[in-house]
Amino acid sequence: MIFSKLHILLKNSCLHFRHKPRGIVRNLCKFASEMTKWRAYWVLLTCLLILPDPEGFAQKPGKHAGYLGVVVDERGDTTYVDDIPPVWVFPKGVRKRKDYRQYYKLVYHFSKVYPYALMAARLEHEVDSTIKARHLSGAAERAYISARQKELLKAFEPHLRRMTTSQGRLLVRLCDREIGRNAYSIIKDYKNGFVAGFWQGVARIFGQNLKSRYDPKGQDKVTEELVQKWQKGEFDALYYSIFYEYPAKPNLPDL
Repeated sequence: MIFSKLHILLKNSCLHFRHKPRGIVRNLCKFASEMTKWRAYWVLLTCLLILPDPEGFAQKPGKHAGYLGVVVDERGDTTYVDDIPPVWVFPKGVRKRKDYRQYYKLVYHFSKVYPYALMAARLEHEVDSTIKARHLSGAAERAYISARQKELLKAFEPHLRRMTTSQGRLLVRLCDREIGRNAYSIIKDYKNGFVAGFWQGVARIFGQNLKSRYDPKGQDKVTEELVQKWQKGEFDALYYSIFYEYPAKPNLPDL
């Protein structure tokens, strides 16, 4: 019934196209009116098309029936199931506008440098393990450290040069957290006191101190909160809640 009416309306529109342009408008209005009358029919037809196959409801208990995630239990009850990603809700807290800007910058810089701090801790452990396993000392130990240093410098120099000054400062403090020693001690142990003193002097020129320690309850309290969120798997959600996109994963060297 409805298809015959629509066919007649469309046919009349085509006949009036050459001689009566206004007839097209009238017929199109009639066509829209007919579609409005029968919209309930179209909604019902659409629902019937997207429903799963009725045979799917006859699945054995515990089986998935159909592509909508239908499960039939032992009592014959049907349940629709689906996987919903978790939604994290973080307290906004009370901060000034300036503090929010600083916090957002810290979150951004943290996403860039923390993977490097974790990798630095792993490499430091590998170097110490190799020295102990091979019983290296004296000239042999210095030769191994020098060769390893050149290898790491070649691999990491392009990445480190792209970091900002703020990211570099944050990386030094995070390395202290992960390795358990400040930058001055690391340079002194792997090189010597003179080299460590030289780089300490350079750092002081730029207002930094390689001897300062990571303080999770003081200066680095907010950074420590980000570390805890990273370890719990919540950092990506926090980053998304701020920047409305997930953090890009750095392309770390394969070492």
